[in-house]
Amino acid sequence: MESFDLVLEGFAVAAQPLNVMFLFIGAVLGTVIGMLPGIGAAAGIGLLLPVTYGLDPIPALIMLAGIYYGAMYGNTASAVLINTPGTASAVMTTVDGYPMAKNGRGGAALAIAAIASFCAGTTSIILLTLLAVPLAEFALQFGPAEYFALMVFSLSAVSSLTGKSVSKGLIAAVIGLMIGMIGKDLHTGMTRFTFGISIFEDGIPFIVVIVGLFAVSEVLLKVEKWFAGELQPIPIRGRLWLTMDEWRHSYKAIFRGGLIGFFVGVLPGAGGTIATILAYTTEQKFSSRPEKFGTGIPEGVAAPEAANNASTSGAFVPLLTLGIPGSGSTAVLLGAFILFGLQPGPEMFAERPDLVWGLVDSMYLGNVFLLILNLPLIGIFVRLLYAPPGILMSIILGVATIGVYSIKTNAIDLYTLVFFGGLGYLFRKLQIPLAPLILALVLGDMIEQSLRQAMTLSMGKMGILVGSPICVVLLIMTVASLLFPMLFPMFKRKFAGEGDDE
Repeated sequence: MESFDLVLEGFAVAAQPLNVMFLFIGAVLGTVIGMLPGIGAAAGIGLLLPVTYGLDPIPALIMLAGIYYGAMYGNTASAVLINTPGTASAVMTTVDGYPMAKNGRGGAALAIAAIASFCAGTTSIILLTLLAVPLAEFALQFGPAEYFALMVFSLSAVSSLTGKSVSKGLIAAVIGLMIGMIGKDLHTGMTRFTFGISIFEDGIPFIVVIVGLFAVSEVLLKVEKWFAGELQPIPIRGRLWLTMDEWRHSYKAIFRGGLIGFFVGVLPGAGGTIATILAYTTEQKFSSRPEKFGTGIPEGVAAPEAANNASTSGAFVPLLTLGIPGSGSTAVLLGAFILFGLQPGPEMFAERPDLVWGLVDSMYLGNVFLLILNLPLIGIFVRLLYAPPGILMSIILGVATIGVYSIKTNAIDLYTLVFFGGLGYLFRKLQIPLAPLILALVLGDMIEQSLRQAMTLSMGKMGILVGSPICVVLLIMTVASLLFPMLFPMFKRKFAGEGDDE
């Protein structure tokens, strides 16, 4: 009852006019920031942090949190409409979202994304309210070995993203791991694969890779079609809202994706990217039509969008209860807490319950604001698809180059963007999937660092990798995920044969 009273007091704090105003400002700014590749939630929070100087901590942190989850909504529009994911966590949305737009269902894709984000976001906030402390205690059980097992399992999920050819998917994953190794080795200080270019010592910015692979390669494909006389504006067919059949295929994906997103978000460092990939692959394995994934189906949008939004609430669990950031964005938020003289942790729950529960409960209101903001804008967003192809391609290139150049204001990033655009074009022509490359690029550094830390702790003994029940379960799941694509067709043919005999 005491916790329930605190939650009610939190709503009273969140509903104060000043806090509602800053929440609305944060949600709007976050949505806009999310649409721009190269900025993202972490950079957006850092950019606007000086604006909060002199403010009371509660409205300031409510606004910054609104920017965080507002950016998750904003990623969707550019990912669906122009195949340009603003951050890594929006990559999986493009897999089915952009094909839906090309099929004339861009409005429906944005609608299901908004609904999935709202439903999963609200559910995850309820879970945050109820399970914050016990989940934080569970997350503490994850050491380097457990994180290594988790990352390997996430990478093994590539098996269901490789389409018809497992070998092509593995090629993409290996290339992603190689790209991720570019830069300085944190343990030895030696540079790797930099080709003498000093700017590569810090690695290749992730946004350069994904914008090149997705946005620039899309422009190159469109140019090819233009020379062939095949390029036409994307038609908008049917109504902008969901059909009953699309909703029927989506609601279970929203539920599963939301749960996966929240529990993955609780793990420090896991982030929305891993959550969206796990949600997408899980949905594909549960689906009655797995062969349709990647062609433009609503559950392929609903699952990653639900996971993406839910992971933001999950990331607040270790932040608020342990003072450990669960993602890059919450790391910046941790800096904001410290800036205001606050140290997240169990003591803050006792000393500043008004701030903790006011912040948590503001997320309920923030999700409502974002739903109200985004649904009416669907009709405006899809008008982008009516634009003549030449103008639309110019918009894509403009957004891509501005977003990439703004990271370090270095021309080498633009040359790198062109290189990855060409690589993405080649992958598409050879029908090599891009998702395994992106996943390997995201996880490569974390896998390497976790393995090295585990080996250091165990004095080089490999047994540490199977030294806990969590490691064993995750490694069993890894083997199962690798064997499933090979064994499932065999079982399917066997059962089909028995059915024919009958």
